[in-house]
Amino acid sequence: MSSDSLIELKGVWKKYNYRETFHRSIREDIFNIFRRTRREELQDGEFWALSDVNLRLSGGECIGFYGPNGAGKSTILKLIASVTYPTMGEVIIRGVVAPLIELGAGFHLDLTGRENIYINGAIIGMTIREIREKIDSIIEFSELSDFIDMPIKKYSSGMHLRLGFSIAVYSSAEIFLFDEILTVGDEDFQLKCLERARWLRNNGRAIIIVSHDKKLLNEMSGTIYHINKGIVSTEDVKASGDTAHHNI
Repeated sequence: MSSDSLIELKGVWKKYNYRETFHRSIREDIFNIFRRTRREELQDGEFWALSDVNLRLSGGECIGFYGPNGAGKSTILKLIASVTYPTMGEVIIRGVVAPLIELGAGFHLDLTGRENIYINGAIIGMTIREIREKIDSIIEFSELSDFIDMPIKKYSSGMHLRLGFSIAVYSSAEIFLFDEILTVGDEDFQLKCLERARWLRNNGRAIIIVSHDKKLLNEMSGTIYHINKGIVSTEDVKASGDTAHHNI
């Protein structure tokens, strides 16, 4: 595989246990770092959330995933975002990741929208200088200028999502992970979100989109993959100018 790829998944397997109330991610994942040379047998109550996934994605490319709930889509994003680690195989990330998975997860409800831009921006890797340079653009994009100095505990859920999305897409990350969040807000704001995602792709970012909306995936993605029970297969390759370099 080419070294210019921003994302590489090599023979990735991810195992979970039906009976675990809390996934013992730290203990198991550290242990599994040293145990990825052969396929393991499943123990009682265990299942494969992902099975032998191989993926490569370079800057300027966008791929989409769709499938039923619980199929493994979000697990792929969490592996790339280093929220969890593979049971077997290797995940290689070359660049900063902006995971638009749980928008606003780092917000402090008693602080204002403006103050939370600084906090959330720092959480996703932005410097204070970078935030200061971009804060006007973030506020303008969010369309929350009338409420930006109000404590966000008074925001609606849609306003939370708008602010979280706006912060993330103005970061300098090389890799963007969109999990069912390109339909934030009303129709006009959704179109603006899509345009920003296209701008990111056209300016060299690598993008992965997870969605149940096949129309959206066709509009944005060079290649679409179907995933079910942890098994990934090519569902549809667009006849477009996008060049896909994937092996799943």
